Amino acid sequence: MRLVRCLIVTLTAASLEAGPVAQLMSESGEQRVSRESLEAHVRELAGTIGERNIFRPEALTAAAEYIERSWQQQGYEVTEQTYVAQGVESANLEVSRPGTLRPEEILLIGAHYDSVAGSPGADDNASGVAVLLELSRLFLRVEPEITVRFVAFVNEEPPFFYWGEMGSKVYARAARARGDQIRLMISLESIGYYSDEPNSQRYPPLFRFFFSDRGSFLGFVSNFASRRWLRRTVEPFEAHSDLPTESVAMFSWVSGIGWSDHLSFWKQGYPAIMVT
Repeated sequence: MRLVRCLIVTLTAASLEAGPVAQLMSESGEQRVSRESLEAHVRELAGTIGERNIFRPEALTAAAEYIERSWQQQGYEVTEQTYVAQGVESANLEVSRPGTLRPEEILLIGAHYDSVAGSPGADDNASGVAVLLELSRLFLRVEPEITVRFVAFVNEEPPFFYWGEMGSKVYARAARARGDQIRLMISLESIGYYSDEPNSQRYPPLFRFFFSDRGSFLGFVSNFASRRWLRRTVEPFEAHSDLPTESVAMFSWVSGIGWSDHLSFWKQGYPAIMVT
């Protein structure tokens, strides 16, 4: 609950003017997200549906239908971007909260809903989808100055990651072709795990010398081109939360830096960060 409340303040502060942030803070009691609601999303995706990918296409479709139904119940009109990946019809799902002053400018918040083969994907990435759904619900109480777009991406996991028909790759390429003015893309990736036990956090080579060995923090990750947005996102989060954070801007080719849907937007020249 604390994470979701702080994220919505952070995302608004990072991209919009101060007015909406004050509105959010003053109404925080009404906007409190229940633990039961977040758990319900994760339990449905990882428990009831379970492993969901092109190797289990019926489950992948069930996950998409659950997300679409959740957004429709919130009052959104859902747009589907469908394509065929290895013979399986796949869909990116999108809803938007239109901006009041500069609607052509976009803050895009995304999370992938497929899971790796052999896993129910509770942390990776039902946790990200759960927060995505709650953020979209909370933003119904906000009149953002720019458009806030929420996207559930398909096919992030292998065999699609980086090289294949990755959902966010298909989406980002189409966004660039349309000329979408995406000011910032934020990828919500595997944010459900927490442990303050020593050695509960592992890193790619070299990172372990600079960051905590406990998995008790929220990580903000960007490439060097997006580091200005990294600062603008981390600072308000730390101001409104006592949850520890770690942040890093690094070359995109460094192992682990590009391990989610934000990579697809970097390739199209958009600023993007990963929250993990």
